Amino acid sequence: MRKILIVFAHPLVSKSRVNSKLIQAVNKMNGVTVRDLYEEYPDFFIDVKKEQDLLLSHDIIIWQHPFYWYSAPAILKEWFDLVLEHGFAYGRTGSALKGKYTMSVITTGGRKETYSDEGHNKYPIRQFLLPYEQASRLCNMQYLPPLVFHGTHLMKERDLDIAQMDYVKLLTLLRDEKQPLSEIKNSMFANEYNNE
Repeated sequence: MRKILIVFAHPLVSKSRVNSKLIQAVNKMNGVTVRDLYEEYPDFFIDVKKEQDLLLSHDIIIWQHPFYWYSAPAILKEWFDLVLEHGFAYGRTGSALKGKYTMSVITTGGRKETYSDEGHNKYPIRQFLLPYEQASRLCNMQYLPPLVFHGTHLMKERDLDIAQMDYVKLLTLLRDEKQPLSEIKNSMFANEYNNE
């Protein structure tokens, strides 16, 4: 069984309709550890050693957050800057995370079609997520396709229930090693793989 670490960043999770439901659905799963960065570090003073130890003890690292201004909430950037440090995660002697898998799980207010060459945002969502993919490469980790929940402002209760089920289903597949991770890597989005 693979161990999954969810590095979760949402500054207003109490007001979140979607991310709060997604985290509730997976928070008690066996083999899954959820790190709510805003809850753990309200002062932004991240315990680097503790976070690095968590990374070392897990096989898959998921960065879950709402897609704010084409990026992530501030604390996740702080986490990247401090935790994935030279000599630990990358550099000549930084190979602690080699071979681990990463992926992004994000929510967007905009619908899927707004993230395209012809859409309102002018670029596909995968292009906005390139910094996460490149950070994974730099740290000798393998980036899996993202799981993206679009149009969250328009989601009805039934849509939220389906999103929860999809997230649990994906984490179960990843955790239980039912399929080789090389198969999911061939998808553009984990949503596609998850619904096969």
